[in-house]
Amino acid sequence: MADNNKVKIWIQLADAENPIALSIKPDEEENYRKAEELVNTLWSKWMNRFGEKSDDVLARVAFQFARLYLEAYGENRQVNDFLTDLDKQLDTLLGRED
Repeated sequence: MADNNKVKIWIQLADAENPIALSIKPDEEENYRKAEELVNTLWSKWMNRFGEKSDDVLARVAFQFARLYLEAYGENRQVNDFLTDLDKQLDTLLGRED
């Protein structure tokens, strides 16, 4: 059964021979397009810098985005831990301890 809440888009990454077909929610498309643009921008920049070593460039692009993801994940976790602690402190101050 098809999911009527999804749209099919195609993204073209780097110098890949074929575009990638994706089935996504319509409100996610902007983020997918931005991600496509970011990957392609970095790919182009590094292909110009490192020449025809496309495997090396692909590895560098993948590593860069993985590194950025982990940094953002760590920052989000710190914020979540802070908010959890703050919530406990507020409960204590307001006498709403379990």
